[in-house]
Amino acid sequence: MADLLPDQLRLMADAHPDEVAFVDVTGGTELTFDAWERGSNQIARHLVDLGVERGDRVAVHVPPDEPERFLLSYAAVHKAGAVAVPTSTRLVAPELVHVLGHSGAVVAISGVASTATLRSAWAELPALRHVVTSAPPDGDDRVLPWASMLDGDDAAFQVPVTGADMADIMYTSGTTGRPKGVVARHGNIALIPNGLPPWSGTGWLHSSPMSTFAGIASVYNPMKLGMRLLYLPRFDADDWIDAVERHRPTATFLVPAMAELLLAHPRFETADLSSITLCPLGSAPLAPATQDRLRARLAGAVVSNSWGMTEAGPAFCTMPHDEIERRRGSVGRPVPPTEVRVVDPLGEELPAGEVGELLVRNPGREREYFADADATASAWQDGWLHTGDLARVDEDGFLYLVGREKDVIIRGGNNVHAADVEAVLYEHPAVAEAAVAGVPHDVLGEDVGAWIVVAPGAEAGEDELRAHCAERLSPHKVPRRWTFVTALPRNPTGKVVKRDLPGR
Repeated sequence: MADLLPDQLRLMADAHPDEVAFVDVTGGTELTFDAWERGSNQIARHLVDLGVERGDRVAVHVPPDEPERFLLSYAAVHKAGAVAVPTSTRLVAPELVHVLGHSGAVVAISGVASTATLRSAWAELPALRHVVTSAPPDGDDRVLPWASMLDGDDAAFQVPVTGADMADIMYTSGTTGRPKGVVARHGNIALIPNGLPPWSGTGWLHSSPMSTFAGIASVYNPMKLGMRLLYLPRFDADDWIDAVERHRPTATFLVPAMAELLLAHPRFETADLSSITLCPLGSAPLAPATQDRLRARLAGAVVSNSWGMTEAGPAFCTMPHDEIERRRGSVGRPVPPTEVRVVDPLGEELPAGEVGELLVRNPGREREYFADADATASAWQDGWLHTGDLARVDEDGFLYLVGREKDVIIRGGNNVHAADVEAVLYEHPAVAEAAVAGVPHDVLGEDVGAWIVVAPGAEAGEDELRAHCAERLSPHKVPRRWTFVTALPRNPTGKVVKRDLPGR
């Protein structure tokens, strides 16, 4: 049988059955490797008894505050030979209809807070036969209680599948359109191979929703490194600081929005964060000033900027520690077999330093869109994924992300990259969050707009921020429309949804 995702759990449960594999740092729930393994075996058997067959899709629609149910369910779906469809519980009913309808999910595993929305969408989901939920019973015999899945035989269980079989369908965040389902197969899903590492018992603190590309990596990657997963179901700066001081994690993952909230928090400067030795950031553009401030505060940690996207799968870049300061703003160099190119609109490769679209090739680990041949053919051409990201590569092969193609503002014929302006705004001490986007202009076509969240206790007005930008940017890049807001609209992965910026 192929090397499968849940094989990692089997290895750990055999070698370290009584070690705590997972801790919900706010709810207090813990799972040992043995409990995780046995519980997922029980659920897998019940899924098969419900008629789930190899290749069927099973939605895992579990709220963040029930993370242990997500972990058990996710492993169980793969053990049943089925395909996991992790879904955000922030989706409203029409969005859920699109995702579950497109995937053809036959069973959905839900939680207390997510079942009502699922039930309201059910009438438009003819393929959905059963819902398993921890919510109170409602008399519908198609709705099965969660507790009923955790009885019966808990011995080892696995429906035979191969490396070519689908493991997950991950739906993209949809910041620029309707979500598409990205297929990940058992043979191309993991960056780190299965294995039995030395068990350190140290913690990896993670706060991204498990239904996201960043969050799903937290399921198995910590144990592959000999670490336990410390999970914060909903990011809050106070709770994150409390978790670090209490649990002393060695590593943590942050998205840039989390980093900004931490840097603006009054406890951050005095908290004991000395246990952290590794702090990768990703899932959204990172302003160099944010990375600089975080590095200064986490002096004993490697604070690295990273790049990734669901479509690219286990494509990865690394930044040597001694290059971080010299390559400010870079996400590093691609790790073989991953290759990158930067091209112009005609597909011609650009020389070092010039900005164009980022193309990525990951031989043997390519992905595709589920049930969408046209979108697959458009995104993957001759083995190269057209990412839609704007980037440049320096003469030594280090990659720098500039923004999204759709984040280019064309102001009177001049291209303005929103990420360049945002990076400058984040250098101002009063700016907690910033977003830059194009706004309509009768003469120029588009002008530059900025949306600002001022840091707590700070003051900054339009004139001050405009002067700050004018000292650091060409005149055509300086925002001319300013909007001050209490928060930026973000999707579950922490990315700013610019189409929802007020007044745009």
